[in-house]
Amino acid sequence: MPVIDVHTHMFTPRWLELLKHEGGIYNIKTRPDGQQEIFRGHTPVVIPQRGHFDYDLRIRHMDEAGIDVSIVSLTCPNVYWGNEDVSCRAARESNDTMAEAQRTWPDRIRWFTSLPWEYPQQALEELGRTCSNGAVGVMVLANIAGRSLTDPFFAPIWAEIDRRGLPVLVHPTDPPGVDMMDMTKYDLSWAVGFMFDTTLAIARMIFDGFFDQYPNLKIIASHGGGTLPYLVGRFEKGDEVEIPSRRRMQRKPTEYLRHIYYDSITYDVRPLQYLISIVGAEHVMFGTDWPHQVHDTKGAFANTAKLPEDQMRAIRSQNAGRVFNL
Repeated sequence: MPVIDVHTHMFTPRWLELLKHEGGIYNIKTRPDGQQEIFRGHTPVVIPQRGHFDYDLRIRHMDEAGIDVSIVSLTCPNVYWGNEDVSCRAARESNDTMAEAQRTWPDRIRWFTSLPWEYPQQALEELGRTCSNGAVGVMVLANIAGRSLTDPFFAPIWAEIDRRGLPVLVHPTDPPGVDMMDMTKYDLSWAVGFMFDTTLAIARMIFDGFFDQYPNLKIIASHGGGTLPYLVGRFEKGDEVEIPSRRRMQRKPTEYLRHIYYDSITYDVRPLQYLISIVGAEHVMFGTDWPHQVHDTKGAFANTAKLPEDQMRAIRSQNAGRVFNL
């Protein structure tokens, strides 16, 4: 069966140049190892790699690894910087490049659209335009320039995504307050902050009744869901002692954890096995995070190979095929 990678990223040179000149608080610094890295103030965000800009290299990597289809997306800081014009231009630049890649490699490339969420009307227009151009889902960061995904300001966008029944990859970025929490050193903003960002965003959706309001959403929680699976007991206990008049969920927290989807990027088979024990193999999809410096293509194959064959096949192929109608 075809191997489908649902978590893998691409930039464009023009997107990076726009960020350099119009990125506001975002800036480029040179690391001690000589690599250039995007920072938000003094917080490291992402290290651009050659593979972020080269689709020919991507296809060669896919061939060598045994990946049949890559569903590519922009990553942090996405397009949530600059003014309205800059954010919209950055979204169009990324989305049009991905659409062109799909036209060039129609059997190998699919893509998530990026939207200028801070400008809902423009985001809705870009959503319609990019879906017409072949986008199979939406990629959104776990916080939008510090704003929660459940903020009523974004409701028109979520309503349209729900109406279309689109998969949404929720990808972390540095959460607000990383400098105050002393996460800027040792890449703790990545190792801890990213997990916190995803976990808080999805937990807020669960407890806010978000999935009851938008029942057609197919949310994919990045990096094995952060710490969501590990917190299942605390979520259940918190719901048990919640003041009834304040409760917004219609079901139990565990049912929502089993309602959404996750990628397999855990870097170790043991948390992957635990994730499956909580949510079921039918809710986990294959991901590599290529071409980030921390990508784990070999690990993704090795860890899924250690699972029972039916789980391996579901994660590598069947689940994404079903969710994305591939």
